[in-house]
Amino acid sequence: MTQHTKPAGILLLLAILLLSLNLRPAIAAIGPLIQSISQDAGVKSVGISLLTTIPVLMMGLGAIYAARIRQALGERGGITAGSALIAVACLMRLWADDRNGLFLSAALVGLGIAVIQALLPGFIKRNFGARTSSVIALYSTGIVAGAAIGSGTASWLEDQLGWLSTLAGWSLPAALATVFWLLASHGSQHEGRSSVQAAARSVPFWRIGRCWSLLLFFGIGTGAFMLAMAWISPFYIGLGLGKATAGLLLSVLTVVEALTALWLSFAIGRFPDRRSLLVTSLLLVAAGFLLLIVAPLLAPYFAVSLLGVGIGILFPLSIIVAMDHLKDPTLAGNFTAFVQGGGFIIASLVPLTAGSLRDVFNDLSYIWLLMSIASLGMLVLAVRFSPASYQQFQQDLAELQTGELKPA
Repeated sequence: MTQHTKPAGILLLLAILLLSLNLRPAIAAIGPLIQSISQDAGVKSVGISLLTTIPVLMMGLGAIYAARIRQALGERGGITAGSALIAVACLMRLWADDRNGLFLSAALVGLGIAVIQALLPGFIKRNFGARTSSVIALYSTGIVAGAAIGSGTASWLEDQLGWLSTLAGWSLPAALATVFWLLASHGSQHEGRSSVQAAARSVPFWRIGRCWSLLLFFGIGTGAFMLAMAWISPFYIGLGLGKATAGLLLSVLTVVEALTALWLSFAIGRFPDRRSLLVTSLLLVAAGFLLLIVAPLLAPYFAVSLLGVGIGILFPLSIIVAMDHLKDPTLAGNFTAFVQGGGFIIASLVPLTAGSLRDVFNDLSYIWLLMSIASLGMLVLAVRFSPASYQQFQQDLAELQTGELKPA
């Protein structure tokens, strides 16, 4: 349990929220700016998808090496470095008026996000104990709220400042979050650099079958989040809606996501068995994508709201369920990083696949259908994530650490 006084705990919560708000705007702002980026930087649909795919791929690679990052930088120092890197990468975009500059800044943004996402869940569990699930949900709320702000303000800011300054402007809140984090996290519980203890508890999670189930689950859930964020606005522009209306639909989706995730941060304690929430979220996501296929213009706000509620539950829960499996903060952090690493790599392929299909067929219905099928397929995994199954996982982990577990 945390040793913080109540005021210090509140400041730390605020610092975590500020950090999380900066984990998606640099990516979310791309969608509403597609036309300008395509015209001025000569980037086609696949290239636009890469501006989303590259950061997500970097998130995956960063999560895979979470244990090493923790050993090299420590939790507090690593999170500080990640936030500072986001600020620098966004500022670079002021001069990134060609595809190479945009791709480089996307990679650096992704690396900064990766370091924070790899280290922050373990830090939260270490400092908030029994409240970890609620704080993780609040952290996820910040992520989707940041996406809502980034996408919702992009078109207006572009009209005022131009698209380069719109993208670069996110360096300021990232820099402010970095400073606030340094102040608020002073005196917090965190694992430092070159920890022998952390190295000793580096575990080959890939040998346990449940790890792959959680990895796939996180990948599909995050893929749905990234797909909606990148392509909802261009999809509706392609159907003939104005840029402002298409941007508003994306804003509605992300605001609904944020409000749903915020609700989850308060309600999660009433659901010790997460399966009912997981099943509900998957059905809503599948229904939302199917509605985009069969009747996208009949009730567009209803369609994006279905997606918003579904993803708003699914995205944070995919992290919470992974954290549920372990009590030790370092092990839980490394395990969650393993799940996120592979999951983000899977998720990075979703927007890229969407861009490729759009270039070939001039239609996004195929990717909506694929995501609907994938969401329904995840129901098979969701019903297996019972609290009782965590004990079997912990037993498998203990056997793995003593060398008694056979490969999955």
